[in-house]
Amino acid sequence: MTDLFAQNRIAWASRRGMLELDLVLGPFVEFEYEGLDQADKVRYVSLLEEQDQDLFRWFLKADLPEDPEHAAMVRLILDRHAARG
Repeated sequence: MTDLFAQNRIAWASRRGMLELDLVLGPFVEFEYEGLDQADKVRYVSLLEEQDQDLFRWFLKADLPEDPEHAAMVRLILDRHAARG
């Protein structure tokens, strides 16, 4: 799989069809994903396998994932989102 193909696949998977999720995940994958280390890239892709309603709840800070890897990625995404304004 080429890097461009993988990037496009991840960008497409980040488009969830829920405005609230798209406003958080879209800019993250566009501006932040490439700068992540390989372990965080794997965590991000794993996070994308979760259900939209769970992601929605986590990104609205109503709850954190039980999985510590997912919880760390949610915090990272929210921190980067807040830093971008």
